[in-house]
Amino acid sequence: MKKRSLIPLLYILFLMLPIYWLVAMSFKTTGEILSGFSLFPRTWTFDNYRTIFTDPTWYWGYFNSIAYVSINTVISLTVALPAAYAFSRYRFLGDKQLFFWLLTNRMAPAAVFALPFFQLYSAVGLFDTYLAVALAHTLFNVPLAVWILEGFMSGVPKELDETAYVDGYSFPRFFVKIFLPTIRSGVGVAAFFCFMFSWVELLLAKTLTAVAAKPIAATMTKTASSAGYELGLLAAAGTLTIIPGAIVIWFVRNNIAKGFALGRV
Repeated sequence: MKKRSLIPLLYILFLMLPIYWLVAMSFKTTGEILSGFSLFPRTWTFDNYRTIFTDPTWYWGYFNSIAYVSINTVISLTVALPAAYAFSRYRFLGDKQLFFWLLTNRMAPAAVFALPFFQLYSAVGLFDTYLAVALAHTLFNVPLAVWILEGFMSGVPKELDETAYVDGYSFPRFFVKIFLPTIRSGVGVAAFFCFMFSWVELLLAKTLTAVAAKPIAATMTKTASSAGYELGLLAAAGTLTIIPGAIVIWFVRNNIAKGFALGRV
C-alpha cells in the first residue's frame, strides 16, 4: 500500500514543481534569479507584486482579460445551449454534417483567423474592445460547448420533455426550470473549458487589442527590454494569472469529474 500511494504522490510533486518554481521566482530579484540555483529566495522581495498592483498598465491588464473572458463565456453558453438541445432532440437534414462542421472550426489554429478578424473589426469600429476578443473566441468556444452539452443532453430521457409539456410547461419555462438544473454539470464543464481557452489564448487577444482592452498576456511582454528580461516581475505576473483558473477549477471540480465519467470530456 505504501508503494502504491508513493507513486501518485511523487507524480503530483513532479507536476507541482514548475508552479512552485514560478512562485519562488516571483519573490526574487532578477539578479538573484540569474546568479544561480536556489530552492528558496535568499532575499525575499515584494517589489514585483508591488509593481503589478500599483501600475495601472499591469492591473488593468488583468481586468481586461477577466472582462472579455467573462463576456465570451456568457455568449458561448447562451448560443450553445439551444444549439446543443436541437442536436440532441431533433433529426434534420444535414444535422451530422453541420455538427461535424462546427467541430472543424475548433480544429483550425487561431492564426488562420487573426487577419480576417483584424480587418473586419477595424472596419466596423470594434477593434480594441472587449467585445472584439469575446466574439472572436466564440468561433472556437461555441463548437466545443455544443459538443460537450449535446453529450449531457442526450443522456437525459426525452420522456422528461414530454412529461413537462403534458403538465402545461411552455418550452422556455421547461428549459429554465427543469432541463437546465438536470444538466447543470454539463453547463459547468462547458463554462470551464470556454473560460480556460479564452483565458490562455494570446494571438487573437493581442492582435485585436492595442491599449484599452490589452490583456495581461500581452502586458507581460513589457518585461523585455534592451537590458534583458525582468524575470522576477514576469514570474509574479505569471503567478497571478494562475489564480483565476484555479478559482474556476475549484468551483466546477465536481462537474469536471462527472464529465470525465460520462466520457464526453
